[in-house]
Amino acid sequence: MGDPVDWPTRDLLSHRTAATPQRTALIDDETGATWTFAELDQRVDQVAHALETLEIDHGQPRIAVLMDTRPAFVSVFFAAMRTGMTVVPLNVRETASELAAKVERTAPVAVVCEEATESAALEVTAAVESTATAPTVLTVDEPARERTRRLCPAAGSDTAPSVDPVSLERDDPLVIMFTSGTAGEPKAVRLTVGNLVASATASAFRLGVDPSDRWLCCLPMYHMGGLAPVLRSTLYGTTVVIQRSFDRHETARVLDEYEITGVSLVPTMCKRLLDAGWEPTADLRFVLLGGAPASSELLERCRATDVPVYPTYGMTETASQIATATPAETASHEGTVGQPLVFTDVTVVDDDGEPVSAGELGELVVSGPTVTPGYLEAARTNGAVGEYGLHTGDVGYADENGRLWVLNRRSDRIVTGGENVDPGEVLETIRAHPAVEDAAVVGLDDPEWGERVGALLVPEDSRDRIDLESVRSHCETRLAGFKRPKTIGIADALPRTASGTVDREAARDRLRETETDV
Repeated sequence: MGDPVDWPTRDLLSHRTAATPQRTALIDDETGATWTFAELDQRVDQVAHALETLEIDHGQPRIAVLMDTRPAFVSVFFAAMRTGMTVVPLNVRETASELAAKVERTAPVAVVCEEATESAALEVTAAVESTATAPTVLTVDEPARERTRRLCPAAGSDTAPSVDPVSLERDDPLVIMFTSGTAGEPKAVRLTVGNLVASATASAFRLGVDPSDRWLCCLPMYHMGGLAPVLRSTLYGTTVVIQRSFDRHETARVLDEYEITGVSLVPTMCKRLLDAGWEPTADLRFVLLGGAPASSELLERCRATDVPVYPTYGMTETASQIATATPAETASHEGTVGQPLVFTDVTVVDDDGEPVSAGELGELVVSGPTVTPGYLEAARTNGAVGEYGLHTGDVGYADENGRLWVLNRRSDRIVTGGENVDPGEVLETIRAHPAVEDAAVVGLDDPEWGERVGALLVPEDSRDRIDLESVRSHCETRLAGFKRPKTIGIADALPRTASGTVDREAARDRLRETETDV
């Protein structure tokens, strides 16, 4: 099937508004406000007009967005698309020094903030004044400081000059999004208009689309998991319901009250919903589960309670999904993340970059129209792209039908006494222990062996401590001696990044503090 878009094109919201202006585009749970596509389009015109007043001295300007999940983020994003700007989403939970480093690397003409992040935005722009032209600070709320300008018009303002959308090509940059940085400095990923449209199209073929769909967005919009539902719903002409932040009880209410048909969650969120006694309604078609591997126990709980869960494997560099398993596949092929989405090719290669046979472990390499044209720094791109596409750094295998299993990051491999240890194999073994709910397996420095295997465990029942002797015995019968954890720590929960992946360095720190040798 060919490209669904004729290039060049206008921004997605312009096309959607022309096609179905009366359909509901956004619902904000916090305020109860509802926008049709026509009303959202008018709001975007107001913001786009304000962006056009910025002093810009180059052809493809960038704006950084330091905001949490809310409708104003949507308006800013589409206004940037309408005016030909590239959006740099920033994590509101990071420190000013971390944010300043990202602002320096991307050189935006403005930082768009909200009331809660205005002080941080001013601190960040002040920090970069000595090394670059300081960006203008714009807020979507009422400014609290003299240096801040209001971007969005005040509530009730309906008039703004119409903004002619710029003409967009497939390869035009739209987003620069930073990876979580769990294995070093965060990478700045460039994503084009074509990447995001291809991702939305491929996802629709796997998950399906119904005109009455309502996709709940309760993930941070500064991550792909929170931004993708907005883009996709606009392309499909369906509704996105915005919940400002996840809460197990409130999210359960929203899922029921708004007759949600789809939601993106990380596994921890799904588990918390189930722990709170949530059961899906008949309206719910899919729970797209990503950001971290889903345990077999969680998937079994989902099957037992009729949660239509679709475990997905994806990354920022591919604008979200690479492969996604259906609920039926999770039962018939335990641990699989499914087959690659349409348009996407995945090749499993050995250490020499050569393809391996079905069932053999190797690094996953991905190619197709969803794959980034490269990182912001060319050197990073050159080191990541090979004959078969983008090297993901993830280790896994494919069966004869192309279904994928993802085990761990290649960089997570533990070398102890000259032996290679696959953390994914150790992790699955430990997770199979009945007293273990979840775990992280990492390498720890060892003066004799170079590295030793460490495991941070989360008990199945937080009121009970795990019998470490039983864990040791469990591993003895299932793992070779060099693969068994030599250091074990207990935690109430695994440390995670905002995108839901395990923060491996934080897990190492926790093990160093609470370690028990076995």
